[in-house]
Amino acid sequence: MINELNQRSREIFRLIVDAYVASGEPVGSRTISRRLGMALSPATIRNVMADLEEQGLLYAPHTSAGRIPTDAGLRMFVDGLLEIGSLTEDERASIEAKCSASGRAFADVLGEASTMLSGLSHCAGLVVAPKTDRPLKHIEFVSLGPGRALVVLVNEDGLVENRVIEVPMGVPTSTLQTVSNFLSAKLAGRTLEEARQDVMQEIEQQKTQLDELSRKVVAAGLATWAGSGGSNAGQLIVRGQSRLLEDVTALSDLERVRGLFEALETKETMLRMLDATGRGDGVQIFIGAENVLFSHSGCSMIISPFQNSREQVIGAIGVIGPTRINYARIIPLVDYTAKVVSRLIG
Repeated sequence: MINELNQRSREIFRLIVDAYVASGEPVGSRTISRRLGMALSPATIRNVMADLEEQGLLYAPHTSAGRIPTDAGLRMFVDGLLEIGSLTEDERASIEAKCSASGRAFADVLGEASTMLSGLSHCAGLVVAPKTDRPLKHIEFVSLGPGRALVVLVNEDGLVENRVIEVPMGVPTSTLQTVSNFLSAKLAGRTLEEARQDVMQEIEQQKTQLDELSRKVVAAGLATWAGSGGSNAGQLIVRGQSRLLEDVTALSDLERVRGLFEALETKETMLRMLDATGRGDGVQIFIGAENVLFSHSGCSMIISPFQNSREQVIGAIGVIGPTRINYARIIPLVDYTAKVVSRLIG
């Protein structure tokens, strides 16, 4: 559609979108006349705005003369007119520091990255955490006191996951070490689901030298992992949801945001987000009603996948905000953060 617009219409449309993104208010012909580099009367600008409205790129939310871009207009702007900014060296360094994985579980790193994106973009930050069905490299049991133990799982991608399980009372440290050694040998290079049946069958047939207490710890650990349902689909981390309420001015707007919150709480949403990002390269942009995930929320999502060392998409990171978010600034933020996360995994 952008090829059908002449230079004057493109410039007027670009200025309208820029003004709308900055203020969130309908933009009138006098505002554009003051900003336009060419000498055009407000009447001429109104005629161009009327043409843009007829083409479905603008609409008037009220009876006033002001116009705002439609979702289709924003899509055309992002695809054809947007001049994407670049990050400063300080911003790049800040992102890398926030995403540093030194001494932290990877889930904590992802949570910090989501919080950071929320702060920098003034939107809600989100992460679809990696799927956990990767082959394991190491497993260790650590006592947390009577009846509880921490299980540290390290997969072949270097991702660390911590799980707390219940164990029989009075389990000594030596037993936990025995279980760690046993399961590390059985699970290395295999996923939990792949090895679970073989390990349980071997225990039942008493082919191992594990004592009764150790067998109970192994069984407790495997039962907990199996009971996590579809946890291998990943985890959705959302930070800064309150930022989505900053522009709410009417009850109908509040209902739309509430619907968005409900959508974010469903596993189906998470899986569809990961699937959507996995089908494309780099940053994916979903605007308003064209976004089947949040079609009634009046929000846009900018999200980018991150990959493991084998260039397989295992998660995604991005932001959700009003359709008038600052695309030029947020796109490079999301893109660079996803690349940093991919680098940490690799």
